[in-house]
Amino acid sequence: MSFVGLFLSGAVLFLNGLMLLGKADGKAVGYFNLFVGIIQIINPFYLIMTSNQGNWDLYNNAAIFLFGLTYLYVGVTSVKGLEGNGLGWFSLWVSIIAVVYTVISLIQFHDVVNALTWGLWAFLWLLFFLTGSLNKKIDGYVGIAAIVLSWVTLTIPAMLYFLGVWNSPAVQQIWTWVLILTIVFFVVSLLSPKLSFKKEKSGQEVQAI
Repeated sequence: MSFVGLFLSGAVLFLNGLMLLGKADGKAVGYFNLFVGIIQIINPFYLIMTSNQGNWDLYNNAAIFLFGLTYLYVGVTSVKGLEGNGLGWFSLWVSIIAVVYTVISLIQFHDVVNALTWGLWAFLWLLFFLTGSLNKKIDGYVGIAAIVLSWVTLTIPAMLYFLGVWNSPAVQQIWTWVLILTIVFFVVSLLSPKLSFKKEKSGQEVQAI
C-alpha cells in the first residue's frame, strides 16, 4: 500500500477507535470513513492502470482495496444506522486474506516488519467480526486496539517514510520490537481483567476499522 494511503488510514482507524469507545460521534466519523474510503478505491485503480500489471503489482495494489472497501462499508453503516452484522462477516473475510498477506510477507519477501503488521491487522479485523457478527461485548478492547494500531502500523510508519528513514536497518529493527511489544500488550490486556478495556455496547455503536 502507498504510504500516503497508510497515513490516511491511520487517521480513519484512530477516529474509529474513538467511536468504539464512545468518544466520537458515529455519523460524523462515518462521513470521514466514506471520504477516505473513496480515495482508497480510486488510488489502487490508478496504480493498477499505470503499472505493468504483473502479478506482484496486482497483489500489492489489491491490498488497498481491503481498506477502502472496509471504510466505505463502515461509513455507510454508520451514516445510515445499519446493523453491523454484514460488516462483521466482511471483516472475517478480510482477516483471512490478511493472514495470507502475513504468510507471503515472510515466505516471498522475508519482510518481518510487514508480516507482523499484516498479522496485527488480521487480528484487528477478527475482533471486528467477533463484535459485529458474534455480538461479543468487547467494544472497549477493540477501540483501544484500533487506536494503538492506528499509530504503530499506519501513522508513524508513514511519517518515518516521509522523513526518508523508514527503510533503514536500524528503524526496521526497532519497529520489529515495537510490533512484538504491541502483540504482547494485546495478549496481556486480553487475559487480564483489569486491562481488558471491555465495555458493554450502548446505543447504536458501529463496529469499525
